[in-house]
Amino acid sequence: MADNVGNTMGKDYHLDVAPRFDGFHVKGLSHCSWGMKNRLSRIFRPSSGNTVMLAFDHGYIMGSTSGLERLDIVIEPLLPFVDVLMATRGALRSCVPPSTDKPLCIRATHDASVLHEDMSVGGGAGLDMEDALRMNASALAVQTFIGAPGEGDSLELLCRAVDQGERYGIPVLGVVAVGKQLVRNARYFLLATRILAEHGAQMVKTYYCEDFERIAAACPVPIVIAGGKKLPEDEALTMAYRAVREGARGVDMGRNIFQSEHPAAMAMAVGKVVHEGFTDREAYEAFLEIKNRS
Repeated sequence: MADNVGNTMGKDYHLDVAPRFDGFHVKGLSHCSWGMKNRLSRIFRPSSGNTVMLAFDHGYIMGSTSGLERLDIVIEPLLPFVDVLMATRGALRSCVPPSTDKPLCIRATHDASVLHEDMSVGGGAGLDMEDALRMNASALAVQTFIGAPGEGDSLELLCRAVDQGERYGIPVLGVVAVGKQLVRNARYFLLATRILAEHGAQMVKTYYCEDFERIAAACPVPIVIAGGKKLPEDEALTMAYRAVREGARGVDMGRNIFQSEHPAAMAMAVGKVVHEGFTDREAYEAFLEIKNRS
């Protein structure tokens, strides 16, 4: 039986060897069903293999957060500049026009609010697969809490979502949550991202950190990075650039877009890093140019 005795950090990540794609442009998922591949192809652009996801699900645990006070005003102008919308079903139904052609990654769990000291406990399934299908979901997002008291329950939710997703052809984004007591370092993210992939998540969302190249190499499915707290635009673009250069297949960015003074310009600049191969400096120059035109 596997245990933690003698469990040392791996070293042989073959960073000089590109991952295999086997005829499908999304890492590690060439053997999925046709319907799941179709949804994944809407999430990850075939031309680049990457994605820009717009996260505006913060209200499901944070309430009315800065920049998202009026979803009906903030989100729609950003739709042309992102690939995927990541949100709760309530926000999508009330504030996103059903005529949108953007794929939806819907939060599939309810979790403890920021009022709780331990946010890893008290979560559960936030919607069933029938409602996901009614909303034409392209993916479901499941929050997990590796190393926290709620780890077991959150992994159970992930596994059941993967089972249902396999049945109906809907991929699952496993989200690595970092609670108030957990450290954001490479050792933790190496462990957490691999666990989610091994439990069947077709995509993993995590944070960028040092040694990210090893984290991306060790995860057999695509990683997208969380934007995290608001940074100056040039720093956020540098984070996105380094993450993609080191193996991320895109970003799931929220506050660094909608809390910018120029959200559309920032979304376009992020897209240039993720899809067009811009460096962080080139993307920031593009941001300034777009901002000054608007």
